[in-house]
Amino acid sequence: MPRVALIAHDDEKPVIIDLAREYESLLSTFDLVATGTTGERIAEETGLSVERKESGPIGGDTQIGAEVVEERLDGIVFLRDPLTAQPHEPDITALLRICDVHDVPMATTRTSAEFLLDGLAAETGESARGQM
Repeated sequence: MPRVALIAHDDEKPVIIDLAREYESLLSTFDLVATGTTGERIAEETGLSVERKESGPIGGDTQIGAEVVEERLDGIVFLRDPLTAQPHEPDITALLRICDVHDVPMATTRTSAEFLLDGLAAETGESARGQM
């Protein structure tokens, strides 16, 4: 079963929730992990089971990075706000570097997240989107 991490800056949380709703059928077959607030919102608004790490500002992104190092993740969706990210939000730089070192794909936009999820669906033989 693929394991995917979900992270979103504050302004991107509605986008990641919409993505989770659209891909709910597929994501229900995945092992999901997320930073604290993002995971809480996704679980509450979709009913998906999400393992929650700490919130990003207090190390949740670092915990997810450790999972990359331990080869426990198949991909990361990190929807970031490239223009107005706040100082308390997780920084993508270290996480992106560790993903590059360990060849783990990271999607940073809605479109790239769809490609990542569609690719994992193809590998597992699952249907990607609930509406299809």
